Amino acid sequence: MNDHVSTHQAEEDTRNEAILIWVDGKLLPKAQATISVYDSGFMLGDGVWEGVRLYNNRWTFLDEHIDRLFEAAKAIDLDIARTKAEVAAAILETQTANGMTTDAHARLMVTRGVKTRPFQHPRLSQQGPTMVIIMEHSRPSIPRPITLATVPHLRGLPMTQDPKLNSHSKLNCILACIAAQKAGADEALMLDVNGFVNTTNACNFFIVRKGEVWTSTGDYCMNGITRQKVIDLCRANGIPVRERNFSLVDTYGADEAFLTGTFGAQTPVGVIDGRTIGTGQMGSMTERLRGLYKTLVGA
Repeated sequence: MNDHVSTHQAEEDTRNEAILIWVDGKLLPKAQATISVYDSGFMLGDGVWEGVRLYNNRWTFLDEHIDRLFEAAKAIDLDIARTKAEVAAAILETQTANGMTTDAHARLMVTRGVKTRPFQHPRLSQQGPTMVIIMEHSRPSIPRPITLATVPHLRGLPMTQDPKLNSHSKLNCILACIAAQKAGADEALMLDVNGFVNTTNACNFFIVRKGEVWTSTGDYCMNGITRQKVIDLCRANGIPVRERNFSLVDTYGADEAFLTGTFGAQTPVGVIDGRTIGTGQMGSMTERLRGLYKTLVGA
């Protein structure tokens, strides 16, 4: 048994065995919610996705998530073949079918669809896109601050695979996570191409130094909606916040560190590369920002 913790760790919920999954307009039980082995998402990781959370019967920042989905689809020249309103309606339809009111998480995935032959060329995807919504009862259950290990895998250059893109091709991040777990940590701390601290394999990363909140420049990190909300909350509440380059030296000496993401909101980091960050527990700034964020989303 390992004692690794994930930033996406949730309480066990037996209701998830009976969920209905939205597959191209049909609501299906788990066992029947399948796609073709010729699907370009399965075959090549050719697709884009979003994660959205339900708090008190409201999908948090839903319009912004759908905007980001459509922007990503445009970037990879994928026609979703639905309007933004239709995508939102599909999420609400899935919510209603599953009787969910709060503490749910939706993963919305769109691929280039079924291919006529098992090869790379996008022209072989002629049947239109595949769209799936997996919606689960999901309450975060992260029992302690996360531990991170710096790994050799970098957040890539925009002309290789732009880190801002929420694509199905996540192998770089998966390899980073594996490397971190082999080193005994929960998740990977990834640097950018210039050696500055950037993100983890799954979340955006912040440190707190002398009352200031720092995060990366944004050039090589995920285009995080929760990340932006934290920056906005700092600005609205008189908390100095800086998007800047900073190094591992700055990070090890930080008073606090935390991660941001749709699922975990703000997750404290206790240890990085064997160094305790601050007290090793959730710091006062992280706690304050969590409170401000909870108020913002009405949680």
